[in-house]
Amino acid sequence: MPLLPVLAPGEDFPPSCEALDYPNGLLAAGGELSPQTLLSAYRRGIFPWYQPPDPVLWWTPDPRSVLYPEQLHISRSLAKTLRRNSFTLDADTRFREVMLACAAPRAGQDGTWISDAMVSAYSELHRLGHAHSIEVYRDSELVGGLYGIAIGGAFFGESMFSRASDASKTALVALAWLLRGAGCRLIDCQVESGHLNSLGARTISRLDFEQELAQTVDMHPQSLNWRLPASCGELL
Repeated sequence: MPLLPVLAPGEDFPPSCEALDYPNGLLAAGGELSPQTLLSAYRRGIFPWYQPPDPVLWWTPDPRSVLYPEQLHISRSLAKTLRRNSFTLDADTRFREVMLACAAPRAGQDGTWISDAMVSAYSELHRLGHAHSIEVYRDSELVGGLYGIAIGGAFFGESMFSRASDASKTALVALAWLLRGAGCRLIDCQVESGHLNSLGARTISRLDFEQELAQTVDMHPQSLNWRLPASCGELL
């Protein structure tokens, strides 16, 4: 098994072709969760995923799961939920709470990768205007949401949560609505899942993903102001 590079703080990442086949996409360990390191990583399609007390692990899996905003699939039942205006929406108002909700234990899950260090690092990215959240409410209670990193015309989705049926799906619909309106090109979903595939995500090779990123991260989206409509029905 090839030795995994251990990065010093501020050290650049190795080329993605050196990522391991198993575990799929593991590229390096170590480094730091500074804003500069995180933004540099995401621009190259690299993201951190680890469980303390292990060191930070950096990943770039192949293939890659992506969702193009204009290809989002809204089922009939989800469309009915949206038209009923079962939820209200907001963005970037409770970022840290959304992260903590995503970090909450789930059935069949042993611990969480969203550590205190991750919450602090991404909250700093939010303060700097790079990380964003979508909040979904029912009767003024936060019942769903998602968060991730926006760079140019790409949004790098990190996690979502749901405390009510269709709440996280509604958050994704709202995100796609925002990105589509601003001319953004893709949502990085990282690793394939049946849930995301049902919403329109698909896999592409790491090479194709990196080529798309090279044309996307330096875009200047128009009117991406992170403001959502008052009515969920307006998302359709």
